[in-house]
Amino acid sequence: MEETPKVRIAAVGDIHVRETDKGKWAECFKLVSEQADVLLLCGDLTDTGDEMEAEVLVEELKHCKIPVVAVLGNHDYEKNRHKLIRQIVQSENVHVLDGEAVVIKGVGFAGVKGFGGGFDNHMLSMFGEGAMKAFVQEAVDEALHLDRALARLDSDHEDIKKIAVLHYSPIKETIVGEPEVIFPFMGSSRLAEPLRRRNVIAAFHGHAHVGTLEGEISGGGTKVFNVAKQILNKAGYNPPFYLFEV
Repeated sequence: MEETPKVRIAAVGDIHVRETDKGKWAECFKLVSEQADVLLLCGDLTDTGDEMEAEVLVEELKHCKIPVVAVLGNHDYEKNRHKLIRQIVQSENVHVLDGEAVVIKGVGFAGVKGFGGGFDNHMLSMFGEGAMKAFVQEAVDEALHLDRALARLDSDHEDIKKIAVLHYSPIKETIVGEPEVIFPFMGSSRLAEPLRRRNVIAAFHGHAHVGTLEGEISGGGTKVFNVAKQILNKAGYNPPFYLFEV
């Protein structure tokens, strides 16, 4: 029986493209195109959530000759222009996911931004003021969107290998290094449950610039990678992208 060829996935988050970054990412995207089959961009595509920054990113991505799967991050929401940013960046080659899934080279990718809320026994609960309940509801909604995207992959493609693309972390392990007082704003364990239940192979996220590169969801075996550019730079990845084979 002929062995299925490996799919090489490159991943980076928090590239924070600015208007002054014209030409900055061209060589990186060219190299990624040579070494990988798919590129994941794990949120904070822009620095201040400005559409002009998104336009710069589009020009840089013209140097990327492989499919791109992206999600937005909190910086992309800063000016409430996230829908416009998604519209600008999305193309035939660039899939910006928000509760959707896409299959590329036989691998299923499901993507959401995610949200905060804390981890394990320290997750915020749906109790108290309306503002607190709304905060928790946002995390619940993001987890539900992720689960539905993964469920669609399961229903449309039998035994497909699944990868999750996030901005916020689903586990505490990959944000260790950040001040503990801000852990509730770095991610939520609510995101981990659909990854575990749907047998996702690996999840990639960013957001925590001072965190830990690799972790694993307990009880599920799903690998989790914090591929924030700042972490990859510190770990010696130059140019900053992490390679993973499926």
